[in-house]
Amino acid sequence: MKTTNLLLVSTLLLPASHVLAQIDSGYVVPRTEWNQPDLQGVWNFNSSTPMERPSRFGTQEFLTPEEAEQDRLRQEQRRAAADAAEAELVVDPEAPPAGAESTGGYNNFWYESASIGENVRTSLIVYPPDGRLPARVEGAAVHTANLGPDVPGERPVLAVFGGIGKNGPEDRGLSERCLIGFNAGPPLTGGGYNANVQIFQSKDHAVILTEMVHDARIVPLVERPPLDDDIRLWTGDSRGYWDGDTLVVETRNFTQYVPSFSRYGNAKDKQLTERFTRINPVTVEYEWTLDDPSTFTDKITAILPMTKVAGQLYEYGCHEGNYGMLNILRGERMEELRASQQ
Repeated sequence: MKTTNLLLVSTLLLPASHVLAQIDSGYVVPRTEWNQPDLQGVWNFNSSTPMERPSRFGTQEFLTPEEAEQDRLRQEQRRAAADAAEAELVVDPEAPPAGAESTGGYNNFWYESASIGENVRTSLIVYPPDGRLPARVEGAAVHTANLGPDVPGERPVLAVFGGIGKNGPEDRGLSERCLIGFNAGPPLTGGGYNANVQIFQSKDHAVILTEMVHDARIVPLVERPPLDDDIRLWTGDSRGYWDGDTLVVETRNFTQYVPSFSRYGNAKDKQLTERFTRINPVTVEYEWTLDDPSTFTDKITAILPMTKVAGQLYEYGCHEGNYGMLNILRGERMEELRASQQ
């Protein structure tokens, strides 16, 4: 998605006191015709703040102004180095050598490597206090497939990326199969690209439409009996309500065929609470808490800003006209054919 940013501020330019002041500035949230807080629009939730806090920060939640400046310079240096390396490839393009494990992915141009909104946190995770994922429950699965060589494993594949083989689409990761988006959650996590979401509202419903894999969660805002426990959905069953100016969305009934979070466990027992609070004209504070006693020994809470962008969300065609899966499987069949003819 290419958009014109209403607000373009480096993630790590402002001290924590300024960010916190945005919440207490006396801002009056606009209302819809039903006198509900207006959260409608397209919002970017990308963040260059890491999900987990680097261990050197301990329980330090915010960067100092000096640390923020150092981090900004490091980001600029990394981007410049990546651009320089890719410029050499353009001047002297070479295909990967025969037998290479990977042809590589997108180049640096396509990745959203910085945030739009203001955030000077040392991590998006704010609980546990060390800003890191809690310990896993004994026996909780770890899904090791990633953007590299295939890894040993069995179906069903719960990894988001990569795969365990190429005998059929069932051997590929969930995002390769266009079942879930790698950053679209729920919960929303940012990272990569297409980290955009559009919120629609009516009197009795809110719709949370993610750009990645164009998934739309239709969230009723009225009392409705819960789904039967046997009915399981890729992105769960969401129900919402207003807590003052905050939209609270509670989601359960996830399928066991997706990971609980990141590369860990499965989501069968996962319960997710999301809070959307508009704190100024161009920012929604997005907070989520994940509780999954089958995967993690404690709950997880993260906070990230979503920044309004002036643009439209277009349909993300994943399998529609995308020949990636077809060519992955075709390539493997050709490898098998060549091997049989030797």
